[in-house]
Amino acid sequence: MALMPRTEQRDLGDSDSPIEDELEDAFSRMIGEGTQRLHRPWREVLTTGFFGGTEVALGVLAYLSVLSATHNPLLAGLAFSVGFLALLLGHSELFTEGFLIPVTTVVAKRASPGQLFKLWSGTLVANLIGGWLIMWLIMTGFPKLRAQTIESAQHFIEAPLGAESLALGILGGMVITLMTRMQHGTDSVPGKIAAAIAGAFLLAGLQMFHSILDSLLIFGALISGDAPFGYFDWLAWFAYTAPANMAGGLALVTLLRLIRSKDRLKDERDDAEADD
Repeated sequence: MALMPRTEQRDLGDSDSPIEDELEDAFSRMIGEGTQRLHRPWREVLTTGFFGGTEVALGVLAYLSVLSATHNPLLAGLAFSVGFLALLLGHSELFTEGFLIPVTTVVAKRASPGQLFKLWSGTLVANLIGGWLIMWLIMTGFPKLRAQTIESAQHFIEAPLGAESLALGILGGMVITLMTRMQHGTDSVPGKIAAAIAGAFLLAGLQMFHSILDSLLIFGALISGDAPFGYFDWLAWFAYTAPANMAGGLALVTLLRLIRSKDRLKDERDDAEADD
């Protein structure tokens, strides 16, 4: 019996890409955005990261307000989506959003590892500074939220370092990177908004560990002046949460996406070398 001839994927779609047309569109969007983000000067990296911290802090305000009124973390998680919607529509960014797109861009040789480090370090510091500032304003303007803020912060700061905490940190990194992947997989604005709401529900509603979001809760508790812990306690918590977020975002989402797009990445790398 004669065998059917082997047909390459690039012969089946509308384009000559070795991956499906939908993935090709998403890949092209990621490389285009990643190239722009990674080639920005320090001033733009820090400014965008600062706004990311301030906007997430407003999501924290919504989260604390609903949690204080309802004592339901799932409803509060939906309220926190205000922060992710602000990030989406305001085109600012969080440190934990810098895994899928920038890493793919570096692997495609459209940017350097040094530029990736600049993005990560600049965004992280600016997120924390911007978030701290808005949390100071929130604690000053909404003193009735101080008790709820301390209670919420204690959930994270007092969690023992173990399998559960590490798993929640890994899941937190996976969720926000998956949210980024979903948003860049569609041109639909309602689809992007739905991804932001879903990400907020999982991340904040289920109280996963997130190095930026939960740091702002902890900062708010510290600013209130009544927290039974200090900044060194926050730093000890942050020291394992941030790497856990990176492990979840890089290993469970970004790496798998790179493997899925291996042939397309090879084409992009060849083009980048030819341009040089």
